Parts: sequence; C-alpha cells; structure tokens
Amino acid sequence: MTHRTRLPSSASIALPDTGARLTAPSAQRNAPAIAAVLAQHGPQSGRALEIASGTGQHVVAFAAALPGLTWQPTEIDATRRTSIDAWAEAHNILPAIPLDATAPEWGVRHAGQDLIVLVNLLHLISDAEAQILLREVAAALAPGALFAVYGPFLQGGCTVSQADADFDASLRANDPEIGYKDVDDVLHWMDYAGLCPEPPIDMPSNNLMLLARQAL
Repeated sequence: MTHRTRLPSSASIALPDTGARLTAPSAQRNAPAIAAVLAQHGPQSGRALEIASGTGQHVVAFAAALPGLTWQPTEIDATRRTSIDAWAEAHNILPAIPLDATAPEWGVRHAGQDLIVLVNLLHLISDAEAQILLREVAAALAPGALFAVYGPFLQGGCTVSQADADFDASLRANDPEIGYKDVDDVLHWMDYAGLCPEPPIDMPSNNLMLLARQAL
C-alpha cells in the first residue's frame, strides 16, 4: 500500500503479540468469515496471492481453509512482513514479500494467480490507486481465476451505519483522497479492468465481499 502518514490511529491497528508476531483485533474477528467464503468459492489448488497481508493472521486462516493452494503473502511494511513470517507455520505459506499494489506493472510480475485476496484496503487508498490496483489484479489473474475483496463500502452513496459514517469521516478528515468506496463504483472499475464481477455477499459488521473472475 502506498505509505500515508496521515491515517487516523484507528485505521490499521496492530498490537504486539508473542515474539515478532503482531495481532490485529479486526483480523481476529473477521478471518473465520472471510476464510469460509474463500473455501466455498475459491479454487482448491494452485497459487494464491494476498495483497496487504498485514499482521499475517488472515493468511494463516486462509491457508488452513484452502490447504491445496500455495499462499504468497505480501506487505509493504517490513515490520509486518516479519510478523507474517512469524505467524506462518503452515507448509503452504511462502515467506512474505514486499508489494505496493497501488503501483503499476506488478501484475505481470505475479502473473498466473488462481486466487487473489484483498482485505480492508480499498478505503485506505484513493480512487485512482484503487483503479490501478484492479487493473494490476486483472493482469495477475490466470484465466477463470478469482479475485476476492472484503471491506466496508458505501451503498447507494451512503454509509450503512453510524459507526461506518464516523470512521469514513475520520479517514477523509485525515486525507480527503481516501475513504469508503461506493460498491457500484468498485464493480464498475472491476468490469472496466476486464474482470467479471459477481453479486456482492453480505458479511458480518456491515461489510461486503466482492468476488470477480478473470475471463476464460
């Protein structure tokens, strides 16, 4: 993720755990529900790339839910990459690598992915960065492969709860270029990038899972 120095402290919380591990309360809460959707809709074998893996808690849950995939976690922050590797004890998780998914041309370097997963990032980047990310995802996916995006979204141009409205306002107050994306805009951007979006899936805590496939 492009480094932004003005994010509010609530935007991405990671607390010390044991050793080099960091723990994020939100990841602990949402990992089981996300993993369940991936297990239902994702491929059973092949290569999986997680963008902005954070502490590493998500990729551990995902690798357990889809053990036939080889998981490649990525993270721009070096301290969090160390945490990811500390969490990742499963044989199907590769060492974390640096990746700024908002930069152009990474998709070709990581081509042939059968699954790409993105959790809680779109609201922390600008519209322009989000569209670059989606184009690069499309370039990285193999034919028929799945892209899964989880997070909070505007629906019909509005937040869906007061807590979401407050969080979105705090993000925009710190950086006017970021904030919740409207789900219809994201689906349009996916389509424009060459992906085939599916109907959104309702998730706990007013979040959504957006799935899109690369054409065969």
